[in-house]
Amino acid sequence: MILTVKELRSQVDCGNMTDDAISSHLTAIESIIRKYTHNNFQVKQIRFECAVENGVIQGSSPYVTIGDTLEITRSSLNSGLCTVIEKSDKTLTVDTPVFDCPHNRFTLIRYPADVKQCAVNMFRWKLEFGGKIGIKSESETLSRHSESVTYEDSSSLYMGYPKGIMNALSLHVKARCWK
Repeated sequence: MILTVKELRSQVDCGNMTDDAISSHLTAIESIIRKYTHNNFQVKQIRFECAVENGVIQGSSPYVTIGDTLEITRSSLNSGLCTVIEKSDKTLTVDTPVFDCPHNRFTLIRYPADVKQCAVNMFRWKLEFGGKIGIKSESETLSRHSESVTYEDSSSLYMGYPKGIMNALSLHVKARCWK
């Protein structure tokens, strides 16, 4: 996961949102960032190949710790991201179901600090302004209470987020490879 719920709560007042709801939003934000940048943020020097048996990864790396994100590739049954929740000398348990498969490649994922901060900003923006998208009024006044809303349209949004926030990711955008 790009950020832990605890890390996010330390920077954003999430009100009475449950940890599961926050985690779900963070997973979506992570996916959007990876698609926008065409960058999987893999640490290619820290990868290992091993089997999965009974839903447990039968291998590890001394550089992988609890809370780290791994990407599963080169597997006939498993793919995607998972977070390490338990580690022993020779096995890893992750937060998502993984199928038993003899050949899987696991690569460590690390997000730079500016990408994490962008995720915080995206979460904060969605929390504060997500419900106001499409309200087209510059200013409303009702009995000494006024509210100003900036109208966002499809030309100023990317996947529901302002392009101004997304521009912070420009340092991490990679060229697309066409196959």
